[in-house]
Amino acid sequence: MGIVEVTGISVRAFHGCIDEEALVGGEFSVNVKVHAPFSKAAETDDLNEAIDYVVITEIVKQEMAIRAKLIEVVAMRIINSIQKRYLWASEVEVQLIKHRAPIQSDVKQVSVYLSSKDLS
Repeated sequence: MGIVEVTGISVRAFHGCIDEEALVGGEFSVNVKVHAPFSKAAETDDLNEAIDYVVITEIVKQEMAIRAKLIEVVAMRIINSIQKRYLWASEVEVQLIKHRAPIQSDVKQVSVYLSSKDLS
């Protein structure tokens, strides 16, 4: 078993409960870990048997482009899409970070962390 980790996927998106966020958008970062067996990929040197970090990045960008009020919803969609693409993945973890959330405090970022094991 191994882990493919893609960190710091930067995306401009329009998530949030405030109407202005749907118009103006904001900056987000996404970190993804995919747990899967790597023995077949290591034996064959075949990308089709591996977890492709380019595909992971594209899935994140596609799901981030679909507006939601809650970042928990987006994180769950990312997990579901990765699991549909990589059926042999045993666990998918996503941390979705919203930079400079529009709250009345001095907060650099807020984030959610979801694991496919928590959604089962």
